[in-house]
Amino acid sequence: MQLEIMPRKKRLPAGRAPLLLLLCQLVRALDVPLDLVQPPTITQQSPKDYIIDPRENIVIQCEAKGKPPPSFSWTRNGTHFDIEKDPLVTMKPGSGTLTINIMSEGKAETYEGVYQCTARNERGAAISNNIVVRPSRSPLWTKEKLEPITLRNGQSLILPCRPPLGLPPPIIFWMDNSFQRLPQSERVSQGLNGDLYFSNVLPEDTREDYICYARFNHTQTIQQKQPISVKVISVDELNDTIAANLNDSEFYSAKSNRERPPTFLTPEGNASHKEELRGNVLSLECIAEGLPTPIIYWIKEDGTLPINRTFYKNFKKTLQIIQVSEADSGNYQCIAKNPLGAIYHTISVTVKAAPYWIMAPQNLVLSPGEDGRLICRANGNPKPRISWLSNGVPIEIAPDDPSRNIDGDTIIFSNVQERSSAVYQCNASNEYGYLLANAFVNVLAEPPRILTSANTLYQVITDRPALLDCAFFGSPLPTVEWFKGAKGSALREDIYVLHENGTLEIPVAQKDSTGTYTCVARNKLGMAKNEVHLEIKDATRIIKQPEYAVVQRGGTVSFECKVKHDHTLIPTITWLKDSGELPNDGRFTVDKDHLVVADVWDNDGGTYTCVANTTLDNVSASAVLSVVDVPNPPFDLELTDQLDKSVQLSWTPGNDNNSPITKFIIEYEDAMHEAGLWHHQTEVSGMQTTAQLKLSPYVNYSFRVMAVNSLGRSLPSEASEQYLTKAAEPDTNPTAVEGLGSEPDNLVITWKPLNGFESNGPGLQYKVSWRQKDGDDEWTSVVVANVSKYIVSGTPTFVPYLIKVQALNDVGFAPEPAVVMGHSGEDLPMVAPGNVRVNVVNSTLAEVHWDPVPLKSIRGHLQGYRIYYWKAQSSSKRNRRHLEKKILTFQGSKTHGMLPGLEPFSHYTLNVRVVNGKGEGPASPDRVFTTPEGVPSAPSSLKIVNPTLDSLTLEWDPPSRPNGILTEYTLKYQPINSTHELGPLVDLKIPANKTRWTLKNLNFSTRYKFYFYAQTAAGSGSQITEEAVTNVDEGKMAGIPPPDVGAGKAMASRQVDIATQGWFIGLMCAVALLILILLIVCFIRRNKGGKYPVKEKEDAHADPEIQPMKEDDGTFGEYRSLESDAEDHKPLKKGSRTPSDRTVKKEDSDDSLVDYGEGVNGQFNEDGSFIGQYSGKKEKEPAEGNESSEAPSPVNAMNSFV
Repeated sequence: MQLEIMPRKKRLPAGRAPLLLLLCQLVRALDVPLDLVQPPTITQQSPKDYIIDPRENIVIQCEAKGKPPPSFSWTRNGTHFDIEKDPLVTMKPGSGTLTINIMSEGKAETYEGVYQCTARNERGAAISNNIVVRPSRSPLWTKEKLEPITLRNGQSLILPCRPPLGLPPPIIFWMDNSFQRLPQSERVSQGLNGDLYFSNVLPEDTREDYICYARFNHTQTIQQKQPISVKVISVDELNDTIAANLNDSEFYSAKSNRERPPTFLTPEGNASHKEELRGNVLSLECIAEGLPTPIIYWIKEDGTLPINRTFYKNFKKTLQIIQVSEADSGNYQCIAKNPLGAIYHTISVTVKAAPYWIMAPQNLVLSPGEDGRLICRANGNPKPRISWLSNGVPIEIAPDDPSRNIDGDTIIFSNVQERSSAVYQCNASNEYGYLLANAFVNVLAEPPRILTSANTLYQVITDRPALLDCAFFGSPLPTVEWFKGAKGSALREDIYVLHENGTLEIPVAQKDSTGTYTCVARNKLGMAKNEVHLEIKDATRIIKQPEYAVVQRGGTVSFECKVKHDHTLIPTITWLKDSGELPNDGRFTVDKDHLVVADVWDNDGGTYTCVANTTLDNVSASAVLSVVDVPNPPFDLELTDQLDKSVQLSWTPGNDNNSPITKFIIEYEDAMHEAGLWHHQTEVSGMQTTAQLKLSPYVNYSFRVMAVNSLGRSLPSEASEQYLTKAAEPDTNPTAVEGLGSEPDNLVITWKPLNGFESNGPGLQYKVSWRQKDGDDEWTSVVVANVSKYIVSGTPTFVPYLIKVQALNDVGFAPEPAVVMGHSGEDLPMVAPGNVRVNVVNSTLAEVHWDPVPLKSIRGHLQGYRIYYWKAQSSSKRNRRHLEKKILTFQGSKTHGMLPGLEPFSHYTLNVRVVNGKGEGPASPDRVFTTPEGVPSAPSSLKIVNPTLDSLTLEWDPPSRPNGILTEYTLKYQPINSTHELGPLVDLKIPANKTRWTLKNLNFSTRYKFYFYAQTAAGSGSQITEEAVTNVDEGKMAGIPPPDVGAGKAMASRQVDIATQGWFIGLMCAVALLILILLIVCFIRRNKGGKYPVKEKEDAHADPEIQPMKEDDGTFGEYRSLESDAEDHKPLKKGSRTPSDRTVKKEDSDDSLVDYGEGVNGQFNEDGSFIGQYSGKKEKEPAEGNESSEAPSPVNAMNSFV
C-alpha cells in the first residue's frame, strides 16, 4: 500500500487552478499520525552555509519527529562529535539543536567546520545537510600611503577602493569627511568592484576627502579607507606648476583635455567572459571614459533582453537580469557612444546550475506485501550525480533488503515486510553544490481513520466552489465515498469532483446544496465515517457603487456605497484610499452608506475603495476623486532676446490642478510712468510657455503671467525682472483736437494729451499750429508742455481756422499731424428774421413762415429759429390780460413751423429770433393773429333736484372753456325700464342763457338717463351724463318714507298702510331676488371687461371736431413757456370724476400740448417736426342726431335704484 497520492487527471476550467494548487499542497502535507510507529523525519535544520556572529553563542539547529521519538548525534568534519566531552557544547532536550557557549570563554574560530546531524529510532535514521559553520569577518584596511592626485581638466580617473576581504563581502560606498555621499552621474559612478570611475574630470571634482567605506552588515561595522586628494587644474595652471609638483605627485598626463572618442575603463579589451549560476542575479558592467561623457547602450547579440527580468543600474552602466536561467546564456554587447565615435565590448555569458529538484523522493507508507518506489530526479549544469544512502549509510554498504532493487535514480520495492521500514537519503551533486533529501518507507497495517473533525460546519457563498474535507489515513490505502442526507446514495463524479485526498468538491454551490454530507473510508481492515454540514449563503453585493467625482479645491464630496448581504452574515464596511487606510483627519466622515470628505485639498485626490467584508466573502468598488482648481501661478519668468521694441518672455507653468490650462494672460507694469498699475499685454495658448512681446520706447517694463483653465484664472506670477526700453520720438499725436472760441475775439485750441506710456521718451511737449482757412497767412506755431489747451487771442469773430497739434520729446517729433478746422469765437446775431407770416390752420393750430437771416449776420453756428408767442386777449370777455409767453425752437435752417396747442377764439402775438452758439438775435416785429371759435368743453356740472311723480329739475354750470360764443344747450334723455331696456330718446334744445330746466309729464317711479352738452358756432362740445328716478305713486307707497334722491325730496300727499298686504310682501321678495341676480351678472360682466350698450354707443360717437391732425410738413417746434407774472403756472388737469353728492364736475381741458400726448415738453425732430400724432381729447356723445336706442349701464341703474 502506497500513501503517496497522485491526483487524478481531470479537466478543470482555468479559474480552478488555484484550487488545484491548494489540493496538491494538502496531499503533500498529509502525514502519518504521530500515534503510529514511523521513522524519523528532519523538520528543521540550519542553512548549509551558516555564517555566525563571533560575538554571540553558536546555535546549530536540528529538529526531527518520529515514533518512538528519535535520538540525535552529530559529526564534525566527517568524524563523531562527542558533545559530552566539550563543556561549552550542550544539546537541547528532546531535540538535536546544539548550543556552543563562546560568550563566556572560547573562540568562534575553534568551532569552525562542517557539521551533520543524525536522528535515529528503531525504524531508521534521517540525516541533515552538511552545515558549514564559519564566523563572520570584518577586517581593517591595510595601512598605505596615498599620494595626492593632480590631473588636467577633462582627463579620466579611477579611484581604487580595494576593500579587505570579509565574510560575507562588504557593501561599498563613497562619502566625504562629513559622511555625505558623493554625488554620482553618467560622468562619475562606482563600479561593481567598489572603485570610483570618472569618465572625465572637471574643476569641481577637486577635493581632499574622497573616502571609500566598507559596511559589514553581519557584524554591523563600517571600515574606511584613507582619504584620497584630487586636484583638477587647467592646462595653463599645469604649465606653471609642473616643475615643482612633478616629483611628489601622481601625475596623469597621457591624455589631452580636448574632446576625444570613448574608451573602456572596465572591462578591458573588446571581449570578456562571465559565468553565473542559475537563479542568481546576472550583473554585467561597462564603464567608459571620453569627452563628452559617453552614453552606454546594451543589446543581446543572439536574442532580445527579457522584458520583465531586465533592469539597468548605475546610469545604464550596469545591466542586471534576475532569476537567470540557462536560456540567458549568450553574447551581450555594451556600446559606449559620444559625438566623436563609438566602441563595443562583447561579454560572453555562461549560466551554470547547481543541482535542483525535478522530483524529490516522497515518504512511502505500505502495508505488508505491497509494492512501491522512491524516485529521485534532479538536474543541473553539469548534470548532477545521484547517490543513495540507507539510514545515513551508503546503500552499497548498507544491510541487504531482499524487497528493494536500485535502478539509477529509482529504488523499487516489492512484497515489503515490516523489516523493510527504513529512511533513505538521495544525494544529487555537481561541482557547484548538492541536494540531500530524506524519504522513509514505513510498513504498517492500519484500519481507516478519519482525521477531519466530526460535524464540521462549512459555509459557502452561492455560485462558488464548496470543498468538504475528509482527511483520512489507513494502510492499505482506504477508498473514500461521499453521501448526502441520511439515506442518500453515493455521490457521482459527473456532478461532484472526488479528490484522492478525500476532499469532495461541489464546483458551483447552489441553495439546494445545503445539507449534511457523510464521508466513508474503507479498506480490508475496517471502515470509518464522518459527517459534515454545508450551508449556502447569499453573496454580498454592492448595489450602489461610489461614482467618479470632480470637486474644486475646498469643496465637499460624498461617495455612496450601499451593500446587500445575506441576513445571517454581518458585513463590515471599510473605506480605503489608494489601497491604504483613510487619513487620520477629521475632514473624513464615514457613516452607514457614505464617505464624506470636507474641505477637499490636492492630496485628497486618488482612488477611494469601498470594501464590504463578511466571514465568507468580500466585495469592493472604487471611484476616482479628481480635485480641480484654478491653476497655480506660473513661475521662473525669464526675459531673453532683449531688443529695442521686443523681448521674449518665457515661464514655467504651475500645476494645472487637474484642469488643463487653456491660455496664459500676460500683463505689464510701467514702473516709470504708472507704478503699481498693471495693463493687459497679450494672451497666448495654454500650450505655449514663451511669448514674443512688442514693446514701446522709454518704458520700464515688468511682466507677470496668469494661467487660465475652465475654473478661472490663477493668481499672478511673481513679476519678472525690469527692462527699460530706449527712448524714441513719439509714434502718435494728440487726439480730439478742436478749435472753438470762448469769446468773440479768441480761438481756444484743445486736445487729448498723450499719456506717459505714449510719450516714448523724456521731455514731452506739443507744437500747436494755426492759420485762417481762407487766408494766405503762414502757420503760427507755439510749443507748450504739461497742458491740453492753448488760447489764441485777437482773432476776428467767427472765422474758420486750420489747426494741428504735434507731439515731440527730447528725441524728436511725432509724424506730421492731421489738420482739423475750427472757428474763432461767436457773437450774438445782428439781424432779425424778416417777412414773418401767420396762417391759422384751425382753432388750436397755426403755421408761421419767415425769411432766413443772412449767414454773415448770424456771426456763429446757426442753431435754429425761436418763436415767442403769447395769448394777449380773450375774444369772449374782451379783458386784456398778459398771460404767459411760450417758446418753440426750430433747429437748423428751418423757415417755417407749426404752433400747436392754441386756445380757440383767442388773440395771440408772436415774434421770431435767430439763434447761434452765443445766444439769440433781435426779435422780429410782433405779429398778431386770432384763432377761430372751437367746440366748447363739457358743462362744468349737472345736478337733478326736486324729483316729483312726473317731473325732474336739472341745474348746471356753463362750460369752463366755452371756446367761443355759446349758442344753445342740447339735452337728451330716455327712460330705463325694470329690465334695463332703453326707451325712446327725447332731444330738447335749451337757450344758452339758461342754467336750470324742469322736465314735466314724466312717468312716475321711472329711471331716466340724461345726456347734456353745449354748442357754439363751431359745433357741439363734450357731453356730461347723469341718471335720476321720479317718485313712486303716493297711493301705492302709503306708510313708506319717500326716497331721498339728489338734493330734493318728494313728499307723499296720502298714505296707505300696505305693509301687511300679501301682494306687497311678494313684490318685495321678487325685487330682492332680482337685485341679487343683477348684482351677480354685473359683477361677472365687469370682471370680463365688457361694455354696456350705452357705453359702447358713447365710444362709437366721438366729437367730429377732435380728430387726428396730419402733419403737413412736420413743422412742430421745441416747446417751452415763459412766466410773465409772479403767479405759478399750473398745468391743466384731465378727466372727470363723480362726487358723492352725485354732481358730475367736468374740469377744464384746454387744447394744449398736453392734449397732443407729450405734455408741455413736447418732442420735435431736428427739422422742428412734432413727434407723435396731433389729436384732441373730448367727451364722447351717445349718438348722432336726436335718436338713440342705447341701453343704460346696469351698474349705474342698480346704484340709482337702490
